[in-house]
Amino acid sequence: MTCTGTVGFVGLDELSLELAASLIRYGFHVQAFEVSGSLIEKFVELGGTKVSSPKDAGTDATAITILIPTSNQINNVLYGEEGALKGFHDDVVVILRSTTSPKDIQKLENHLAEDAKTTFLVDAHVSKGTSDTLQGKIMIASSGSSEAITKARPFLSAMCEQLYILEGGVGAGSKVKMVIELLEGIHLVASMEAMMLGVQAGIDPWIIYDIISNAAGSSWVFKNHVPKLLKGDHSKHYSMDTFVQNLRSVLDMAKLLTFPLPLLAVAHQQLLYGCSHKSGDDYDTTFVKISEAILGINIIDASTKESYNPEKLADEVSAASNSVKRIGFIGLGAMGFGMATHLVKSKFCVSGYDVYKPTLSRFENAGGLVGNSPAEVAKDVEVLIIMVTNETQAESVLYGNLGALSALPTGATVILSSTVSPGFVSQLELRLQDEKKNFMLVDAPVSGGVARASTGELTIMASGTDEALKRTGSVLSVDVPIPDASYFLLIALSEKLYIIKGGCGAGSCVKMVNQLLAGVHIASSAEAMAFGARLGLNTRMLFEIIMNSEGMSWMFGNRVPHMLENDYTPYSALDIFVKDLGIVSHECSSRRIPLHISTVAHQQFLSGSAAGWGRLDDSAVVKIYEMFTGVKVEGKLPVLKKEDVLKSLPSEWPTDPIEDIQRLEKTASKVLVVLDDDPTGTQTVHDIDVLTEWTVESLTEQFSRRPSCFFILTNSRSLSSEKAIELTKDICRNIDIAAKSADSIGYTVVLRGDSTLRGHFPEEANAAVSILGEMDAWIICPFFLQGGRYTIGDVHYVADGDRLVPAGETEFAKDAAFGYSSSNLREWIEEKTKGQVVSSSVASISIQLLRKGGPVAVSKYLCSLQKGSTCIVNAASERDMAVFAAGMIQARDAELQGKRFLCRTAASFVSARVGIRPKAPILPKDLGVLTERTGGLIVVGSYVPKTTKQVEELKTQVGHNLKSIEISVDKLAMRSLEEREDEIRQTAEMADAALKAPPSESLEINFKVSSALVDIVRRIKTRPRYILAKGGITSSDLATKALEARRAKVVGQALAGVPLWQLGPESRHPGVPYIVFPGNVGDSSAVAEVVKNWSCPVRFASTKDLLLNAETGGYAVGAFNVYNLEGVEAVVAAAEEERSPAILQIHPSALKLAGTPLVACCISAAEQANVPITVHFDHGNSKQELMEALEMGFDSVMVDGSHLPFKENIAYTKYVSHVAHSKMMLVEAELGRLSGTEDDLTVQEYEARLTDVTQAREFINETGIDALAVCIGNVHGTYPASGPNLRLDLLKDLRDMSSENGVILVLHGASGLPKEIIQECIQLGIRKFNVNTEVRKAYMESLGKPKKDLVHVMSAAKEAMKAVVAEKMHLFGSAGKA
Repeated sequence: MTCTGTVGFVGLDELSLELAASLIRYGFHVQAFEVSGSLIEKFVELGGTKVSSPKDAGTDATAITILIPTSNQINNVLYGEEGALKGFHDDVVVILRSTTSPKDIQKLENHLAEDAKTTFLVDAHVSKGTSDTLQGKIMIASSGSSEAITKARPFLSAMCEQLYILEGGVGAGSKVKMVIELLEGIHLVASMEAMMLGVQAGIDPWIIYDIISNAAGSSWVFKNHVPKLLKGDHSKHYSMDTFVQNLRSVLDMAKLLTFPLPLLAVAHQQLLYGCSHKSGDDYDTTFVKISEAILGINIIDASTKESYNPEKLADEVSAASNSVKRIGFIGLGAMGFGMATHLVKSKFCVSGYDVYKPTLSRFENAGGLVGNSPAEVAKDVEVLIIMVTNETQAESVLYGNLGALSALPTGATVILSSTVSPGFVSQLELRLQDEKKNFMLVDAPVSGGVARASTGELTIMASGTDEALKRTGSVLSVDVPIPDASYFLLIALSEKLYIIKGGCGAGSCVKMVNQLLAGVHIASSAEAMAFGARLGLNTRMLFEIIMNSEGMSWMFGNRVPHMLENDYTPYSALDIFVKDLGIVSHECSSRRIPLHISTVAHQQFLSGSAAGWGRLDDSAVVKIYEMFTGVKVEGKLPVLKKEDVLKSLPSEWPTDPIEDIQRLEKTASKVLVVLDDDPTGTQTVHDIDVLTEWTVESLTEQFSRRPSCFFILTNSRSLSSEKAIELTKDICRNIDIAAKSADSIGYTVVLRGDSTLRGHFPEEANAAVSILGEMDAWIICPFFLQGGRYTIGDVHYVADGDRLVPAGETEFAKDAAFGYSSSNLREWIEEKTKGQVVSSSVASISIQLLRKGGPVAVSKYLCSLQKGSTCIVNAASERDMAVFAAGMIQARDAELQGKRFLCRTAASFVSARVGIRPKAPILPKDLGVLTERTGGLIVVGSYVPKTTKQVEELKTQVGHNLKSIEISVDKLAMRSLEEREDEIRQTAEMADAALKAPPSESLEINFKVSSALVDIVRRIKTRPRYILAKGGITSSDLATKALEARRAKVVGQALAGVPLWQLGPESRHPGVPYIVFPGNVGDSSAVAEVVKNWSCPVRFASTKDLLLNAETGGYAVGAFNVYNLEGVEAVVAAAEEERSPAILQIHPSALKLAGTPLVACCISAAEQANVPITVHFDHGNSKQELMEALEMGFDSVMVDGSHLPFKENIAYTKYVSHVAHSKMMLVEAELGRLSGTEDDLTVQEYEARLTDVTQAREFINETGIDALAVCIGNVHGTYPASGPNLRLDLLKDLRDMSSENGVILVLHGASGLPKEIIQECIQLGIRKFNVNTEVRKAYMESLGKPKKDLVHVMSAAKEAMKAVVAEKMHLFGSAGKA
């Protein structure tokens, strides 16, 4: 990639030259100011330009790198008379390489912010990698504000092989440098102490170096600096004074933070002392002076003495060794068990003993023999291996009660592999000789850890007499029984075996030196990581940086992961190092060698043991620092409080870009084609097509419709990686062919993936690119508001209530197929690409850029991306997503010039990209399915914990209306095909029956055998009211395989984030609402909420709703008196055929005769009807019968106090109205009195009276009734021969009065009223007509006609009444209104 722009340098060193050379290779112009003639000459030779001042270095520069040691010098360089700042233009990036404190760097940032010119400051710790992968390559650890990092990233990336972007603002790079220097200083002093101790103990220093370099005590400092000491190499590394000064700065920072650094403090004092004895400015020579001044030992002299090769010596001893047939092994702890079992696997006969009985059982199961005491194990063995914890235990198993020596045969050899003091070994050898049984001792401590012990890959440091070493020698191989097929016993246990000269104790001396370094390195790792945490650094990234730096040690790499995971399961207990460093402390005392750093480390381990952590892993020494300072080294990203995080972000971009997006999309020439890896990706769109097939023909047809967007359901998440790749390629080929067939229409492909980061990435992206061609950049955008997925600071979070949990810490990250550990999207990309895309190379669009720069800044940033980039998008709101989408669309011009982007996103991006605004959740009434009376079908196939909670809550909330079918998984998966078929058939039959059951029920099928699930749903013949499929794979399989849908329309969402489709006409249930409920969306009550919204209501409406709808529609509703089942069926059948609302009305006399069963029959009929029907109690003229009726389930009641005096009528009606309203029931009352007869109740004409308007107003105001039955000359029963004589003028006055009070008018006695009067009454506000006489008459007349059977009588009666009811519905204008 060729870049443009100028980068300035102020100050050069050797690393600067490499940075400049890399920039030049990338196409940048570089210019530098430097006072050193030799450095500037090299710079010019590389192709750089020499300038005469910092100002010139900054002139026309887009970035400038400053290498200055002190803050004062930095100020001069920037703000002086010829300062670089005077040459700056706006938007210059300042890259600061400095040893100044983070505080000074932050001050500089503030000063630059006050300047009129916009300047972006980052600090950068530049070093060379030391690991195998980065050996000698440039690394940069940089920090700054998100805007500054965004600006600086192209330059930083061009300078180095490995870029680390640190959180916490500017100064973090300087903090990393401090932590690395802390480790370097401690390791340097520890290396010297270790070498001094080994040499004083008589061990050749080169042998110490060779062994430790391959053991747990190794570090980069030890491996790279000890040889210089041993060779007397005085070449400068860098100034010792500068190094000590830097350590002083670290200690000053610790003091400022009130953070103890005991190991560094001691190391610093040692180095200061060394500086006081140095000669000139040599770096390593100082330590030679320390040895001479303090110890009186000349280490260089010791290194030049005649030496030997301990590995070659091991080979020689092995060749002359004796055969061993039987081995005893005492001490089957973590290391001992691995060693002993490996010997068993190597065909040795091994008898083992341990005080812990379960371990003996494990050893026996592994093929070993076991003894009940040391003596029993020692009987008849040739070699006895002791691998116990300490000297006391070694003493006990040899000399204690039932000790091994009491049974050990004459001539046997003891191998002591425990870590003990050299003095103990020497004494033990003498004691064994005193037994006069020709016992011999081999001192053979081991190093390497538990895993290596079990595989025979330990490092063993053996010493002893030649005869003792030969006795432990060879054993005849069981598999190859020939005389020369033997090998040294200790070789069987080791990857590296060293024979150390010097007799028993020499091996333990080397182990002691190793443990000195290992212990100090564990303690220094704890000190460094705790200090890093206190500095506010990301400890996991800090660990990664140090592993590639000069601060690395073997123990750092092995133990710090335990600290980061906060997992102190003991692999090697902390108390082990209390013992091992105790040995070091004892030896330095007895040998009079002051070992300051190891003694302080010993005290740290002692402190940990005293705190009760002795049996934890030795890495738990970090808890000392955590306990006293309150820091947490644990490398997990913290769980955040959502409200606090969102409040801390900048204000959203002030302008809503959706209208601009919609306008731009109207002129767009490209169709957005979304490949959805499961059906849940339609969570944020509406009025968009979904295709479940991708033939060229179907795609061509879809393109020909010129949609702005459509989805293709690939369901690839359910496939293997290989099948997903082939599927993606196949679909992309067909898309391209179809688009060309449809007038070469343009298109853009989006890969819609999971918002919790699961799925086939990068495999599907690579597959798409292989067909569609190379992309300029991949865009990764998993933000999804409805699912609670936020990306902030490049970290992806999953909302859990009011908390934001890093995605890598959630259940989704543990997915068996798509699991991951990284929450930071940069690191996630590196993890998923297996390092092909390193985290430091990933670009990022920050929330700050979205909210401060808007779409224009996004467009500019996208166009600036290097070809082949990967870019993540941060977002915390729908507005953020819309700003990004608008920026992408504005970048379309760049696209026409050849820029192409491939997006892998969650659902929110798609709706923003095509300018779709959210709309309210879809309800049954929105789709016209309110009258469907079958049950809904709920199928659960997602088994994440969230789904389990949601299903439990569903059963809790609606269990009384939920029919669950238990399916035998055993029969489906484990039995014969015949039993499987029977189970599927029976389940489908039960499901059909359940769906036809009372409509308040929904059917839940909940099981895990997906193929059987498809078979069952395919065989269900009843059309469900709706289908809810829980889980992405489940919903896909049901839609495509069971329901045979090839396309569907996304009509919206049933709940935020829950897509709702209508299946296409080719499906088995065309138009059925299909709710695609993702497994990871919603709280515990979300499924229950959707089911309650979509379940068939117990009643379509209340009586009040029916009458208010009639008022709005200008028609009336018939209230038909019923007395038996035929009457109820007649009204319901007529209502359903005529699509009319209706009221089933029960008179007190009918209630007396038929009782509660009649009421239950009416209520059940109303519930099962597919049109709105309610049940009304008519003419309740006693308080007792009304109170009873209020408890029976009626929707409404009529309070008839018309026989009472006016004031008593008011009191009576008011009381009942109050009680009924508390039960949400409509109350009708009558004022005035109708003459005539109804159900044997007769009102004489002289008793009848018309409704008085004035009284009616008072009555309504006092009683609070909802409906008023008026008396305007209407009668119960049959009108006289002269016809009805209604006072329509009075009705008009009553209408005017009642409408003011929101009261509905009712007319009793509608039987016999002519059509003209009915219509005039409706025009004057009558909304409910009571009908009785004509229906009764039809019933009675039907009974008079002879029939053959009772069922014929009932059928004829029903049809006669139904005809009258239907006629009235048309007359009242309610037909067709349901």
